[in-house]
Amino acid sequence: MPGMMTTVQDLGREGFGPIGVSASGAADPIALRIGNRLLGNAEGAAALEFTLVGGTFRFEIDTWVAITGSDFGATLDEAPVANWAVQRARTGQVMRMQSTRSGARCYLCVSGGIDVPLVLGSASTHSLSALGGFNGRALRKGDVLQVGPGRPPPARRLNPRIAAGLTPRLRLRVTEGLQPDWFTEGSRRAFFEPTYRVTEASNRMGLRLEGATIELRFHNEMITAGVPVGAIQVPAGGQPAIVFVEQQTTGGYPVIANVIAADLASVGQLRPRDVIEFERVSHEAARALFLEQESCLESDELLL
Repeated sequence: MPGMMTTVQDLGREGFGPIGVSASGAADPIALRIGNRLLGNAEGAAALEFTLVGGTFRFEIDTWVAITGSDFGATLDEAPVANWAVQRARTGQVMRMQSTRSGARCYLCVSGGIDVPLVLGSASTHSLSALGGFNGRALRKGDVLQVGPGRPPPARRLNPRIAAGLTPRLRLRVTEGLQPDWFTEGSRRAFFEPTYRVTEASNRMGLRLEGATIELRFHNEMITAGVPVGAIQVPAGGQPAIVFVEQQTTGGYPVIANVIAADLASVGQLRPRDVIEFERVSHEAARALFLEQESCLESDELLL
């Protein structure tokens, strides 16, 4: 059984926004990258992404796996499997992933990566357009996945000291949006004061929020413009929404803020009913935070 929403994902297909194809890719790319590094794979090797509820999988070959991201209570033949560590899986063994115990998503990385045809250079599933991954869709009962050639990885786990700095955040850091003049001064201030709740109407395309209503200074239609991942749009109702990895590449709603690159993985771990808040940072600070995060991920001390 594949779970509620299990898809093949890598780091996405960058560069096709001008033809209307968003990057897609792992909602928590940090978890995917670390899982692949644990196994000695390329950082962007394809893996399985689970959302909220896991599934049951039988191994037909001997291999090695690493589970990263949120805790889904994984077991292998009923024995608990630790997150963020290499685990041997033998032919005939069954892995079960339960419902999440923490964030929204976890990743099952396999030595050699998941082997599916590349579409526009990527193995990522873009479910809204039925593009990529395993037949362009979430997994179903009875699906059989192939894996690439792997090699025995060294016994490794994530360094807990470095992991502490990569923990998903509920206070998201943002820079100013592209249309600040569309919002009243009071609304721009109020956006950073209250908390917002993630609604059930959230998915890989975007996360709808409930909280303080953001007032627009005027209500004429905006000219359609390009929209980046992490943009926080405000539609007519005044409730913001975070544009995410399967987003439309253009949009006609004003953007009040943009989630910084260093916090996009945190967005991927938000669940319905999670309560979040926003913190304004400068573009210079956003760049420094991203470079600091990359330094941690590329550090020789990342793994033990």
